Amino acid sequence: MEITTLCTIVASMTVVPNRSQFFMYESVALSCAEAGSVKRNTTLHVSEECSVSWGKRNKSHCFISDLHTFDTGAYWCEVGGAGGVGGVGGVGGAGGVGGVGGCGRAVNITVTGGSVILESPVLPVQEGQPVTLRCTSQNSSSSDLVQFYKDGVLVGPTGHMTIRSVSKSHEGLYTCNILGVGESRASWLAVRASRPAESSRFPFACVPLPVVAVCLMLASAMLLRFWRNRKGKINSGVSYTDVSIMPQNVPPKKAGEMHNSSTFYSTLKP
Repeated sequence: MEITTLCTIVASMTVVPNRSQFFMYESVALSCAEAGSVKRNTTLHVSEECSVSWGKRNKSHCFISDLHTFDTGAYWCEVGGAGGVGGVGGVGGAGGVGGVGGCGRAVNITVTGGSVILESPVLPVQEGQPVTLRCTSQNSSSSDLVQFYKDGVLVGPTGHMTIRSVSKSHEGLYTCNILGVGESRASWLAVRASRPAESSRFPFACVPLPVVAVCLMLASAMLLRFWRNRKGKINSGVSYTDVSIMPQNVPPKKAGEMHNSSTFYSTLKP
């Protein structure tokens, strides 16, 4: 069941046990990381809140004790107002759920009345992490021949399938088959891209300290040399002239023109 994203994803969900397929009458617990409510879309109802007509609610936790096939659907956490549904399709990856307020990424839970289920993570797995897929039957032993399929192609005839370091290439639709017993429903294995390493975000963080110290010393020496050259440099565009001031004997003036201050004359020498 795929749901179109129409809202900001702010609430995350935890599913215990962490798998997407269940037998009838099994139990499952769903919890919201934030103080929100668990809602679901099924073939019978849309945007049903836990404890209204299904499950038992305890704050942000929802517990279903006896699963039935009509519990198959998309489940999500919602914070704030009621949410609307973007659209419902076939089997696929986890989607978002539209609505007023904030809602979380929906997870798909399948309840089967058959005898075989595929145990695969219901939540996206981060790149580089190990993943184990198991094919489980209610009535057969683990020694029975098991076959796993990815997107319809046989990928391994073993009792369980382990991927030591998952990557985006492992993302797809998986099923399993126990020969003589039956085949499971399909489940989507979602892979989340790994976060960039700190060294790639800050490329200069790995430069050794001695190299940094040498660079700083060279830069300081160059600045000091430049300052000294600048200080000792004379500006050739400025001309200088010697000026000397000497007293001169001046004949006395008339009485009306006499001043008390002395008069000096200067001679400029080129």
